[in-house]
Amino acid sequence: MTLHTLNCSPGSSAFADCLRFIAPGDALLLMGDGVYCAMEDTGSGRELQACGAALYVLGNDAAAAGVLARIGDITVIDMDGFVSLSEQFPRQLAWY
Repeated sequence: MTLHTLNCSPGSSAFADCLRFIAPGDALLLMGDGVYCAMEDTGSGRELQACGAALYVLGNDAAAAGVLARIGDITVIDMDGFVSLSEQFPRQLAWY
């Protein structure tokens, strides 16, 4: 089980690479520019929903990007939630 953190926009190669390596039982936290991937009714949003991982978005980053109201069926967390995920998952992969 791995915690993936994605900090890049949907058009980046890191987004596609992350989706190739993510597995059921993993978690994916979207942060920074990665929050744009979580917007509902977009290709990236549909790809995320189909990836099989537990999905999270950092609420402060989504609010700062102005997309918090457009986040699909993804759990919004704060920094304390990020720390909890880091404790829950022994491995982490950062995608930039």
